[in-house]
Amino acid sequence: MRNRIAPVVALAAVAALVPALTPAVAVAGTRAEAARPPVTIPPPTAGARTAKPATEAAALAPFARQKPRWSRCDAQAPAEFECATIEVPLDYARPDGRRLDLAISRVKATSPRDRHGVLLINPGGPGGQGLDMPLYIGAQLPDTVKRRYDLIGFDPRGVGQSSPVSCGLNAEEMDWQRPYKAATWDKDVRWARTVAEKCRARNGAVLPHLTTRNTARDMDVVRAVLGEKKISYLGYSYGTYLGAVYTQLFPRRADRFVLDSAVDPARIWRGMFQVWAEGAEPAFTRWTRWTAERDAAYGLGDTPDEVRTAFWDLVARADRDPVDLDGRLWTGDAIRAERALFFYPAYAADAVARLKAAAEGRTPAPAPATAPDRALLPSFARAVPEDNMDASFWSVVCGDTRAWPRDPEQYRRDALRDKAAYPLYGDFASHIKPCAFWGNGSEPATRIGNTVRALVLQNEWDSQTPLVSGQGLRRVMKGARMVTVLDGEGHGVYGSGSCADATATAYLTTGRLPALDTTCRTAPARARGDLRLPPRAPQGLPDPRSRF
Repeated sequence: MRNRIAPVVALAAVAALVPALTPAVAVAGTRAEAARPPVTIPPPTAGARTAKPATEAAALAPFARQKPRWSRCDAQAPAEFECATIEVPLDYARPDGRRLDLAISRVKATSPRDRHGVLLINPGGPGGQGLDMPLYIGAQLPDTVKRRYDLIGFDPRGVGQSSPVSCGLNAEEMDWQRPYKAATWDKDVRWARTVAEKCRARNGAVLPHLTTRNTARDMDVVRAVLGEKKISYLGYSYGTYLGAVYTQLFPRRADRFVLDSAVDPARIWRGMFQVWAEGAEPAFTRWTRWTAERDAAYGLGDTPDEVRTAFWDLVARADRDPVDLDGRLWTGDAIRAERALFFYPAYAADAVARLKAAAEGRTPAPAPATAPDRALLPSFARAVPEDNMDASFWSVVCGDTRAWPRDPEQYRRDALRDKAAYPLYGDFASHIKPCAFWGNGSEPATRIGNTVRALVLQNEWDSQTPLVSGQGLRRVMKGARMVTVLDGEGHGVYGSGSCADATATAYLTTGRLPALDTTCRTAPARARGDLRLPPRAPQGLPDPRSRF
């Protein structure tokens, strides 16, 4: 992904859903579905804002009674991969008002006799499309899990095929990686204000309701429509926060929840930008040590201090005279913006060595082959606005919490402070964002604190949700257990062949959690000649793979 944002619940005008992909809600379902007893949508344990519980449940009952008309998602997809559309309230406080379409998908459990229930899957974001998750993640799940669960995908409200939103942003407005500079300060403030104003102009009535809290409520509608008393869940990245909010609102409806590469609820959302800067510094220090031990391969210095000096000299040189590498001009700021690269020492050393060679007029080594981006099925890409990921990202990030500063000068002060404290990325993280000019969401941020028995998975060297972020989620989910993968690199644990996979599979198939939080260790990073690209990350917050 380019230097853009990955989404979740969006913003912009609510567009029509693609009819060919997800047929409208049917009057009646299949014979098996029709035979199931109706499942109600109970009011949330916390956060009901209107009406008494019985009245609220009655108002939501029509949504629970929907019978989705399942059909093949795409001619190029397997026949067992089915899609449908259901409806959800725009505003759960007024369920008789405007409705949104919600696109859902499924692959049924391969063993009806062993079936345990449904496993909802979210790929991250905010703004990540999840309709293809039963295929994409399903291919990486063990057969024992697929025997027991119907795999359920969905595009969150405002995303992809679920009433997708747009702010009408152009390429310049979608460029959010902005370092603080006095010379561009006024321009950056205008950018942030413009994004917020364009989003509000297109989606004024919708914006307050594009929140994680409402997406969690949508998940409970899906549960009821599928005829389930409980759901299990696999959420990556932003999906961990979405899952945590569901456990807070509906603790008795949460069965087996795997929260992989976790967001700290206490840092929603400005703090999650800032934790990138905080986490990048120890990763950078680790990289200097790793690279110094391999000076023969990379030529960047044989001590950590020499490697550090070589890097910052390259940044300063590129700021004076941008470096042409493979047809792209790299400034020093552009190099710093790739802070996630340093969580992968082998890949970072290769990239910096190539840039240094180009800056010195030498021929760089060939770039390592890049794994292809996750390709959506043709139907899934149809009629989705170009800026949907960005629009939906800002919708959630700005609307979930009322903690964003409103005074632009605070962003300037914070950017200057954090550039000094975290030189690699501090000013990017704390610089002004569109949220400075955003309106409030419909509700305050959800306070997480429960005893639901979930499983948190976390790599030690995760670029997008650093270890301290996962530890923050674990602290407030007191009934959970956490598996930390020591030396684990990258964003996304389960399904990557990690040493944590066995624990996650055992939990999903038996419901048993480890007695205590545990650690396991993965293989260390490797050097040039045995270089592998980081695996494709979950969609969410920017993709950690560099484009050097």
